[in-house]
Amino acid sequence: MRTLTLVAVVLSTLACGSPGRRDGEREQRSRRAYDDVPYQAEHEESVGAAVAILIDTSGSMREPAPGDRRPKYEVAREALEQMLDATDAFVQKRPDFPIKIGIYSFSSNVRTLQPIAPYNRDDLRRTLAAIPRPGGGTAIGEAIAQARPDLYRAGVFRKYVLVLTDGENTSGRSPERVVREIFAKSEGGVQTYFVAFDTSPETFGFLKEAGGEGRKDIRTYFDLIEFDEGRLK
Repeated sequence: MRTLTLVAVVLSTLACGSPGRRDGEREQRSRRAYDDVPYQAEHEESVGAAVAILIDTSGSMREPAPGDRRPKYEVAREALEQMLDATDAFVQKRPDFPIKIGIYSFSSNVRTLQPIAPYNRDDLRRTLAAIPRPGGGTAIGEAIAQARPDLYRAGVFRKYVLVLTDGENTSGRSPERVVREIFAKSEGGVQTYFVAFDTSPETFGFLKEAGGEGRKDIRTYFDLIEFDEGRLK
């Protein structure tokens, strides 16, 4: 009886496919769901900017930040709060220029914490407070690929991806491959910027050839994407 049970389990496994194969097939379907979305707006676009902020929540973000006793994820969240302060100032200065922001987290998988929507400081603060605890790998490329279609649904001309990460890609497609593909297919319409948090900016040197930039300090995304008066016109 025990032998028959074992045979039945083996046959059932063969019929359904191995777990690794099923996981791979699900991953491929997930990739196609984002890659197949056209590089075109769903509605007529107007003046404004959409920023998809991708936050690394991999296991290494639990480690102490350089020159700081706190874990890196706490330092990163504080930096994002400062970015929101700068956004408040910008919105007050330019109420005629809509800013839309979405928040995503990524480790081995990608999560949309807040879809891209008109800037609302209170909503974003609540979202930052609910960022998942660090754990898992680092799927930078997949996070960028997942955020890209949302930028085209935002209804504004300017589209930016800002990635805050402390490490190199360990899961899924490489960020270089994804960024170059998006830059080419969007004809430069989507620009990607990296804040290399505790990582050499040279790791993302390819960004210079894809209309973006990598740097070590976070500052504000207005500084990163050069939100000056000339470019806003």
